[in-house]
Amino acid sequence: MSDVWVPEAFKARTDAVLAGFLDEEAAELLAVDEALDPLAEALRAAARHGKRLRAAFCYWGWRAAGQPDSDALMRAAAAMELVHAAAVVHDDLIDDSPLRHGRPTAHHAFAALPHPRRGPRATGRALALLLGDHLMALAGRLYAESGLPAAYLSRGRPLWAALARELVAGEALEILHTGGPPDTGTSLKVVRYKTAKYTVEHPLLLGGLLAGAPAALREGFSRYGLPLGEAFQLRDDLLGLFGDPARTGKAPLDDLRAGRPTVLLAETWRAAGPAQRELLRRVLGGDGPADDDALREVRALMAGLGAPARVERMIAGRVEEAVRTLDELGLPAAAHRALTDLAHRAAVRHH
Repeated sequence: MSDVWVPEAFKARTDAVLAGFLDEEAAELLAVDEALDPLAEALRAAARHGKRLRAAFCYWGWRAAGQPDSDALMRAAAAMELVHAAAVVHDDLIDDSPLRHGRPTAHHAFAALPHPRRGPRATGRALALLLGDHLMALAGRLYAESGLPAAYLSRGRPLWAALARELVAGEALEILHTGGPPDTGTSLKVVRYKTAKYTVEHPLLLGGLLAGAPAALREGFSRYGLPLGEAFQLRDDLLGLFGDPARTGKAPLDDLRAGRPTVLLAETWRAAGPAQRELLRRVLGGDGPADDDALREVRALMAGLGAPARVERMIAGRVEEAVRTLDELGLPAAAHRALTDLAHRAAVRHH
């Protein structure tokens, strides 16, 4: 790759790494037993979609530290996409989401298989759990077998431990706070640990660590990556409720149906009066799932109280903070251009 940042070419390059690696692993599963074909196919499909933002942040963390283009680094960077694939499978399983990229999620697809001795729901969930676990293990393997020198790879070992811990912590915090009192600070903490860090900050830091980046540059990566990662998830929350399902590929109203502690919900609660809060309690805090009409009423209330507009301002402020940080780091011109472009691709998108 030249110093000209071409996102489509980078995506194709990452896709090729992932497809080859997962095809080989699927073949190994089938060599054990042909009955594993559904798992092998799900493995191939798990990383077929995505903008490859995490791989790109890792790559440009490496380049920003002055290192040249490297096929071995590309394989290490692609491992970040397998972390994401694992997180998606587990997140969809926890939330019982039916759709992802317009197709059935892993546990729903597995549940549609014939299961003569076990209930389809239990089988689907069990196989999805195993798939997510295997994808996380494969992320570590792709990183370890990337071809980078062992001394380079060892620099990233503590970050891998932090990434796994904080990803689990964020998911657990979301579960523990679901249905609790809406609070913007709590919701932002969930955003930071569940998504923001492993989407932007950790990949950037990993690329920098592999490249031997000095502490000052790594600190700058965090100042860029944390607000941008938060902006990414805030955009995702907006699209989940107010985006076009044909473009997002997700079932609308899922966040409300599950009662997730989003910033949108917290900001709505903060602006709501007594009668409006009673509506929120009735629809989101009932014993059974709310029907779609009631959820649409809550969504309309969110818009009416200006919650989406406030979240848009949060996104804009965080993107501005991230881009301003780049100007302070003295990066190579190519890295500065690419990371500026990636900031807008991550936070200003329609799906």
